[in-house]
Amino acid sequence: MSDGIRVAAVEDVETGEALVLDTALTGTAEAISLFRDDDGTYYALDDMCSHEDASLADGWIEAGEVECPLHATRFCLADGKPMCLPATQPVATHRVEVRDGEVYLHPGVPAGS
Repeated sequence: MSDGIRVAAVEDVETGEALVLDTALTGTAEAISLFRDDDGTYYALDDMCSHEDASLADGWIEAGEVECPLHATRFCLADGKPMCLPATQPVATHRVEVRDGEVYLHPGVPAGS
């Protein structure tokens, strides 16, 4: 397994905020967002809502969920599953590690792997 890609320092993402990671950095077809939950845990999800084109990084982040700014679907940050309608499809998760004050992303490796 690779060591991942360094995408940020821990202080680059405020608690309750997100950072959109460009495809040039991640090597993925779509942008990925790095979230820092209100408990300080980092998560990474595909940035686009599965219901309609809206950046999840622009949504409300709280208690392990992000709320889409367009139609208010909440997605679980840990597994990408929608918690309510209108979205019915999950968004992909990506493994995140914090090492020595740096945040590393493993694009395409599901969270929890």
